[in-house]
Amino acid sequence: MKFDELNLDESVLQALDAMNFKECTPVQEHTIPVILEGRDLIGVAQTGTGKTAAYLLPVLNQLNKGTYPADSINCVIMSPTRELAQQIDQQMEGFSYFMPASSVAVYGGNDGIRFEQEKKGLTLGADVVIATPGRFISHLSMGYVDLSKVSFFILDEADRMLDMGFYDDIMQIVKYLPKERQTIMFSATMPPKIQQLAQNILNHPVEVKLAVSKPAEKIIQTAYICYETQKLGIIRSLFKDQTPQRVIVFASSKLKVKEVAKAFLRLKLNVGEMHSDLDQSQRDHIMHEFKSGRINILVATNIVARGIDIDDIRLVINYDVPHDAEDYVHRIGRTARANHDGCAITFVSETEQVKFKSIEDFLEKTIYKIPVPEELGDAPEYAPKTTKGKTKKRKKKKGNNGPKNSHSINS
Repeated sequence: MKFDELNLDESVLQALDAMNFKECTPVQEHTIPVILEGRDLIGVAQTGTGKTAAYLLPVLNQLNKGTYPADSINCVIMSPTRELAQQIDQQMEGFSYFMPASSVAVYGGNDGIRFEQEKKGLTLGADVVIATPGRFISHLSMGYVDLSKVSFFILDEADRMLDMGFYDDIMQIVKYLPKERQTIMFSATMPPKIQQLAQNILNHPVEVKLAVSKPAEKIIQTAYICYETQKLGIIRSLFKDQTPQRVIVFASSKLKVKEVAKAFLRLKLNVGEMHSDLDQSQRDHIMHEFKSGRINILVATNIVARGIDIDDIRLVINYDVPHDAEDYVHRIGRTARANHDGCAITFVSETEQVKFKSIEDFLEKTIYKIPVPEELGDAPEYAPKTTKGKTKKRKKKKGNNGPKNSHSINS
């Protein structure tokens, strides 16, 4: 479906045309008409499906009608992270180019000047406020933010917000909002805690659920079946013969992120790390350095797996098996974007095999297993029906150069 087939105003269509957006994504096709009708909505959709435009376009369309109070906050968009808030703000700027709508991004940091700029935007009544929960509450508690005229309340990546412990913050923010409002919630998954949140803050919502898409066919997916203690050795082996470029390594904890980053530094690799111990200015700096190419490898927790647009990623390494198939698709979806090829490698320890097999089952494919480099010793067999894989004894074969061939994956 094309955007001009939807009931959108000319100024919105002009902005879309200027940005060369012609065709709706499935999530936009199914959610924009519902939002234009004024209904509450739960959209279950992944990052990369166009969900930001799916809520921004109809909201801007409604604000453009001129029937909402001037110099008042009319829309509040909640984001789990500063990075995603910035991305939403950038899209807001593009979509509202031909409209008088104003916005302010409220996402924290240690900069006092930044806080004053946010305060000014909030007190003057920007049409759209894009905020992270903690920072927004800091402003609300000061007493100068009036949310009594808000017509639209949007939660983006709601499951991520709850994972990060923002449930109470969200409920506190809701207390400041009028009961008569339209609430829109997007989430990649629908666990019980999200259903509970929906019951508490939405009014007879329409649910739009899109099936988890499979990874792009052009992503070359491989795995190493290994012991936990062999994972750093595999990384050393992968990068010893060439300088990696545009690589993201995902790890499940900040402790592992730091450990892997230190190992890279010892190998004199150009690496940055991203985790919750960094303050906002440090995270901003790392993201900027990586996007500009001054850092070749970004080692990160899941914080960058969702909602961050970084094109031209050559290789994604899952240092740990992701929690589920959706997380796997999110992570490896960072590569092979914008007509580039890409590779994804997952390290599967003996205790992670059952989890990895469930991902293979979802993908309906067997992911190719690269042999562990010989110098790292015996590896477990892939036997996911048991909790631990048996040790796989290495056969003495001449010319067994499987692991060396794998070095070219990052070329």
